[in-house]
Amino acid sequence: MCSCMVGRVSTTLAPTPAPTAPPATPRRRTRILALPEARWALAATVAFLLGLALDLTGAPAWTYGPLYAVAYVTGGWEPALEGLRALREKTLDVDLLMIVAALGAAAIGQVLDGALLIVIFATSGALEALATARTADSVRGLLDLAPTTATRVTDDGDGEETVPTADLTVGDTLLIRPGERVGADGRVLDGTSEADEATITGEPLPVVKRPGDEVFAGTLNGAGALRVRVERDPADSVIARIVTLVEEASRTKAPTQLFIERIEQRYAVGMVLATLAVFGVPLLFGENLTDALLRAMTFMIVASPCAVVLATMPPLLSAIANAGRHGVLVKSAVAMERLGEIDTTALDKTGTLTEGAPEVTDVRPLPDSGLDEDALLALAAAAEYPSEHPLARAVVAAARARGLALAPAEDFTATPGRGVAATVAGHTVTVGRADADSDATAVEVTRDGRPVGTLALTDRLRAEAPATTAALTALTGTAPVLLTGDHAGAAARVAEATGLTDVRSGLLPEGKVDAVHGLQDSGRKVLFVGDGVNDAPALAAAHSGIAMGRAGSDLALETADAVIVRDELTTVPAVVRLSRAARRLVVQNLVIAGVFITGLVLWDLIGHLPLPLGVAGHEGSTVLVGLNGLRLLRESAWSQDR
Repeated sequence: MCSCMVGRVSTTLAPTPAPTAPPATPRRRTRILALPEARWALAATVAFLLGLALDLTGAPAWTYGPLYAVAYVTGGWEPALEGLRALREKTLDVDLLMIVAALGAAAIGQVLDGALLIVIFATSGALEALATARTADSVRGLLDLAPTTATRVTDDGDGEETVPTADLTVGDTLLIRPGERVGADGRVLDGTSEADEATITGEPLPVVKRPGDEVFAGTLNGAGALRVRVERDPADSVIARIVTLVEEASRTKAPTQLFIERIEQRYAVGMVLATLAVFGVPLLFGENLTDALLRAMTFMIVASPCAVVLATMPPLLSAIANAGRHGVLVKSAVAMERLGEIDTTALDKTGTLTEGAPEVTDVRPLPDSGLDEDALLALAAAAEYPSEHPLARAVVAAARARGLALAPAEDFTATPGRGVAATVAGHTVTVGRADADSDATAVEVTRDGRPVGTLALTDRLRAEAPATTAALTALTGTAPVLLTGDHAGAAARVAEATGLTDVRSGLLPEGKVDAVHGLQDSGRKVLFVGDGVNDAPALAAAHSGIAMGRAGSDLALETADAVIVRDELTTVPAVVRLSRAARRLVVQNLVIAGVFITGLVLWDLIGHLPLPLGVAGHEGSTVLVGLNGLRLLRESAWSQDR
């Protein structure tokens, strides 16, 4: 197997700074041209295309020859240098072997073939470098969630001091003001508020925090003030562990790279020895130097893995292009291939199977209230109108959807964890949390101190979710597993609506990773689909990961192997089918390439293969497998169950 498509760039994330010292400046995403690999690849590609244009138009060799030479140098110097360094360590990789093959092709007049091979090397290396850099950027960007400073209550309990969060210790008391981010994992001592914990648990609604409740570093405090006792060292916070989990999961992919390198090493050594034998043995039996060299160079051409490279890439790249036209960004050929290997799917709930936003699902006026559903909803929406709370926005949106007119609200007040109060049409109206149903959030509406009804709100299930889970079940032979940080009632409601039976709720990020590892330890290859920061470790730990793009966090989008740009859940089974079709074409092409290479090599060894026929056979197999791979560019390949 050729290494030019994999292995030249490490997939291990760069070391990440301590989670208590995020950068002072905004995080910047690495641009592709900021990478030296990309600049060299661009130079090689431009030189090659200019040379090819001149070559095909019949220009004299002195015009396009130097351009091909530039392509050789700019695209090949780095793998050549790395190959020489490997030789110094007494190892031989296919990168160096392919450089030698390209130079050998040039030596016998096949300059175009060698230049094309160089350009493929350079481009693949640049793409892998970009993927690695972007993932590292996202991991470091996660640290921005943790504030650099915190307000610590002094030992006497009466004063305050601003300190770096890195200096906090277990037992310190923090003051968390409205709108501030929590500086460390801890427990509420006093105060009532709501915290946005979507980055940790994936729960879309703010969570009420009262004395005794746990809070997490990096989460956003609501309208109330809290006093929090630090219970974990900042370096051991949940947000810091998310970073560590992503890094560790990314490093677990290294054994696959090592396996590929071992295959490359054997192939490289075998091909070099065979080429030397093809050159040296005939000399021992009296063949002249020119004929022996010509035979050896012909062998180098026909035995080179160029055809194998092109046998593999066209199906995968065609599948990537087809998926892209349908709103799915698959980040690499390796990622596309891995998607087709999965046999189990694990799905996040909030933002994946659901829309990630609450909606009013039921309006229940009390019989003696004198109100019908519309009047109750209009009353509640009028009181909620000044509020920015997600539940309030959902109530107002429901009233607008019914075309209801809202009376103006006066004397509006909001109490964290309890709800809102306002004067509406001369009546004192309150809207606040009631006892929750098993599968929804319930709010109670009162008028002048008397209950008049309740509203039930829940996270909206995606319309395509049941069909998607059914399709994934049919594809893999196993129903997907639901992994969520939400409570059991909400998880059970979604599971019932989508036909899922394996439901695991209340999971923190490490819990999702443990679930994925448990499935994979039993021999399964897991596809995880999620959208939030809390999903990133599971996306990295799974055999393959897909992120929902519309509301997905930066870290989830960069960690996943594929991103659903248009946020259409039905594309998940479609891209898996497409990947499987690509894998089948890869196998077909490898067989075709293997037959051609074996036949040409045997002809060269046993008989006398003329160089023009050798080149024609080599190029013919390349064209054949390339055209076969391009079949997946057809629109019908997207959704057809092949």
